[in-house]
Amino acid sequence: MKFWRSIVGKLWATILLLVSFVLFVLTILLLGFFENYHVNQVEKELSNTAEKIADILVRHPNEKIGTEMAWEIVDSHVHVIIAKNKDTFLYSPNISPKDKLDRSVIIHDKQLSKVFKNKKYVQKEINIHGGKKFSNRYENSIVVGVPLKMSPNENGAVFLYQSLEVIKETSEQTTKLIILAAGIAIFLTTVFAFFLSTRITAPLRKMREATSSFAKGKFDAKVPILTSDEIGELGIAFNHMAKRLKFNMNALNQEKEQLASILRSMADGVITFNRDGTILITNPPADRFLQNWYYEHREDEQTETAPILIQELLGKVFRREESEQIGELTVQGRTYVVIVSPLYSGETVRGAVAVVRDMTEERRLDKLRKDFIANVSHELRTPISLLQGYSEAIIDDIAATDEEKKEIVKIIYEESLRMKRLVNELLDLARMEAGHTNLQKREVEIPAFIKRVTNKFQGLAKDQEVRLLFDWDKPSFAANIDPDRIEQVLTNLIDNALRHTPKGGFVKVDMEKKQKGVVIYVIDSGSGIPEEDLPFVFERFYKADKARTRGRSGTGLGLAIAKNIVEAHGGSIRVQSKLGEGTTFSFYLPY
Repeated sequence: MKFWRSIVGKLWATILLLVSFVLFVLTILLLGFFENYHVNQVEKELSNTAEKIADILVRHPNEKIGTEMAWEIVDSHVHVIIAKNKDTFLYSPNISPKDKLDRSVIIHDKQLSKVFKNKKYVQKEINIHGGKKFSNRYENSIVVGVPLKMSPNENGAVFLYQSLEVIKETSEQTTKLIILAAGIAIFLTTVFAFFLSTRITAPLRKMREATSSFAKGKFDAKVPILTSDEIGELGIAFNHMAKRLKFNMNALNQEKEQLASILRSMADGVITFNRDGTILITNPPADRFLQNWYYEHREDEQTETAPILIQELLGKVFRREESEQIGELTVQGRTYVVIVSPLYSGETVRGAVAVVRDMTEERRLDKLRKDFIANVSHELRTPISLLQGYSEAIIDDIAATDEEKKEIVKIIYEESLRMKRLVNELLDLARMEAGHTNLQKREVEIPAFIKRVTNKFQGLAKDQEVRLLFDWDKPSFAANIDPDRIEQVLTNLIDNALRHTPKGGFVKVDMEKKQKGVVIYVIDSGSGIPEEDLPFVFERFYKADKARTRGRSGTGLGLAIAKNIVEAHGGSIRVQSKLGEGTTFSFYLPY
């Protein structure tokens, strides 16, 4: 079936059917022509012979000898009747009884009897066997009659008749020859048509193969040029098209790569939308923005839906209220400004592009400028007030006993240590931020290292009735890190998680091995961090709701120091949290 649907099959079948139809019509016409031709020839010969016999009978003085000569000049299959008048008929000796044409048939036949009345030539096909109507023409005989004037008072005639059965053999031979010639012509046409169609469609098949290669992204295929006709010109045009298509595709790929590079290098997020609001293209900053939004709204990342604010801005752009829409939203504590602009296809809006700009740093700097002095004053005011108060107590001799004086001096000492620790942490943080961190790196088995740090807090977790979990059953691996610094990071994160997790909760330490590094997670089921505080958890002096400290003091510098230690290793740290559900801190360390 596939062959008949192909161009070769269709062209071959068309030529074969056309030639077969022509040969069929020609065969029918030729058979009819030759049949009529043979009959006409027989009529002509019979007429000539009849005229000769009539002439002999008229000219020869001896009627008997003339009659015998008439019998002799005809062939054995030709029968002669000499009618001296309507009553006297002489039959040739070669007429058998079954082939005898009765006198009454001639006399009463309107056509044949005219030879006596009108004295003119007549001819007719007649059935000598009683006038029955036969389906086969060759069962008839052809009768020719010419006038005969043997005496002035009598009108006679010479009749010659011959069975058409004699012509049958000649017609059959002619038919066989015509059919044989038609069969040979059809066979040659079949071979020629198949050869011609195959040769004509060969370049088309090559073009089809080349087109299939184009569909697979291979533009090196070429069509061979075998002829200089229209198909050859088509092949040349096809090869030229392939060359231009390859050039254009390379140019498009280069432009696409340049555009992708530009999008990847942009600090702002870029999201391209279809007319129905479906997300088409995003760059890494936009991906991070969407991941945070999906996490916050508990939606699958594969839904490809945009935040509600962006959807509203898209609706306004598509309704052409304005050519550009601007909005601001907060996701996971980070502030974003969204600028949505339409994309046109002629006069029609075919989509839109949204630029998502992270304004958290600007907001953070504004907040830091306002809070830094207040935070430092708050952290220093308490120990300074205590130092001042207890120093006045000693000066005023309020402490009466030595034990009370020792207690006051001890408090003054502890507060001075607290001030020193605060100042040292500030100095360490300043050095880290200035890039002066000295790391003592060495190869460390990461699973064993994390397990050791986690076990240090098992006692504290047990006292607080919190489950501290770490389970690693995969093969061990090593990384080049400063173990003391990373232990400081883990200690700070685990300690914070235990402080902010209520009784019956859990703190889970986990990790994930990546191709070029490792990600370490500290997950708790605690009270969570308010969304508005998330952007500032890694800042100096950060403290959220004071009730969350549960009576344990802190300088507010631990997370800031942890961030700088991770970044000094070439990694990154991040936080995700939902108020009342828990917090996840994670940091990435490259190998």
